[in-house]
Amino acid sequence: MNAIRYLCLFALLLLLSGCSSPPGQPSKSVEVLAPSEITDFRTLYADNCAGCHGAEGRGGAAIALSDPVYLAIADDASIRKVVANGVPRTSMPAFAQSSGGMLTDKQIDLITGEMRARWGRQGILDGANPPSYAAKSAGNAQHGETVYGTYCASCHGAQGQGGTKASAITNDSFLALISDQGLRTIVITGRPELGAPDWRKNAPGKPMSDQEITDVVAWLASKRVQTPGQPYAASNAQHQESSNVH
Repeated sequence: MNAIRYLCLFALLLLLSGCSSPPGQPSKSVEVLAPSEITDFRTLYADNCAGCHGAEGRGGAAIALSDPVYLAIADDASIRKVVANGVPRTSMPAFAQSSGGMLTDKQIDLITGEMRARWGRQGILDGANPPSYAAKSAGNAQHGETVYGTYCASCHGAQGQGGTKASAITNDSFLALISDQGLRTIVITGRPELGAPDWRKNAPGKPMSDQEITDVVAWLASKRVQTPGQPYAASNAQHQESSNVH
């Protein structure tokens, strides 16, 4: 009987020694962090950014955040402002809690800092005369049309309606979803993941000047319409009217 009692006691001790948490409580390995406590860049990026900007910062519908040219042109304050506050009247939402989002200031700082640390490339603009990230003067849309013909029309079509090499950039829905700064950023950095060159390579040996970039953005912005997608709305109205007749 003593032997059996000792065996039972030994088994109980083994069972208890294998428990790292009190009964009914999860172990630390399976605890789920609150959203505000996440400090892993990959998790934060995947949950908040990858849907638009692509895994690893490229390949999404929006610009490639891992493009070292973009990271060299845009300073930390500009990137942080966009992440925190979003861009009004576009598809870029605000992520900071202070602007109605889910992320803390610490998480915003981590995302913006890690983007540059992981994807930036020192010296990427050495020997170049880069334009400023933001426009320094008003644009001239009339001159911008001439600039567009020189640097952009060969790929995007004579009036931006799309060509054999690139998509339409005067499409009303596209222009309704992008800010002037967004247009400027794309003109400067290109879309390398789509084969679109940056401001230095649209015309061989002739990089765009800062003012030319400002002017072509003014021309593109002048193509915005008050009611994007109106042809579809008109078509729906006609269909509705036809249905009522029958």
